[in-house]
Amino acid sequence: MVFLPSKRPWPASAVGTSIERMTITFITGANKGLGRETARRLIECGHTVLIGARDRERGEEAAAALGARYVPIDVTDDASVADAAANVAEHEGRIDVLINNAGVHGPAGDPGDLTAADALAVLDVNVIGVVRTTTAFLPLLRRSDDPAIVNVSSGMGSLALTHDPDRPESRVVVPLYTSSKAALTMLTTQYAKGLKGIRVNAADPGYTATDLNGHSGPQTVTEGTDAIVALATERPGAGTGRFVSRHGEIAWS
Repeated sequence: MVFLPSKRPWPASAVGTSIERMTITFITGANKGLGRETARRLIECGHTVLIGARDRERGEEAAAALGARYVPIDVTDDASVADAAANVAEHEGRIDVLINNAGVHGPAGDPGDLTAADALAVLDVNVIGVVRTTTAFLPLLRRSDDPAIVNVSSGMGSLALTHDPDRPESRVVVPLYTSSKAALTMLTTQYAKGLKGIRVNAADPGYTATDLNGHSGPQTVTEGTDAIVALATERPGAGTGRFVSRHGEIAWS
């Protein structure tokens, strides 16, 4: 596959469109890592970006540094998510792009030590949190002329990649994270089928150096946001129900 550089989003032609439309984008978990870098890059593309984060101090710092607006949100709390949507409704009145980025890693290693509480904690952020946020923000998305949802999933949820000995995804055991990302990718396809008039796609950032993996990934955080930024800056009428990496669209299995 052709390598896609991080200097600008893929496809390149979408950037001008985003600037012209003054796109309003809400990103969960945007105070650090992939979320923060996505925010930075989309602001460069001309988006109005709303930094969603649970930690107020970090969220406000990121927003001030990037030129965004901070909106408090804890994706595991119904009331917090509802308040965030109400906040955006009051100030912006709509969003054009929702990026469900917030995620947690969960325990690694021997799955024999897992507890139900471990599973609930990971799924509550990585899957149920996406449902909470998407449902709350749908009325705001439906006020857009070209609404889109980007779910930050992972190749770690792919059966094919986690069984390919040549792939780094096959060399780790992270039972709950991988399971949650498999669920999120399938949830994405179901949203894409059921939400008429809204593009819903999943992004695989790839193995990126972030706090989530102790900065062990070989990709930079900018490289890790290529697919997310690409999906957030596509032209109206682009496809839905896709799983995209920084190298382009990929099959999921």
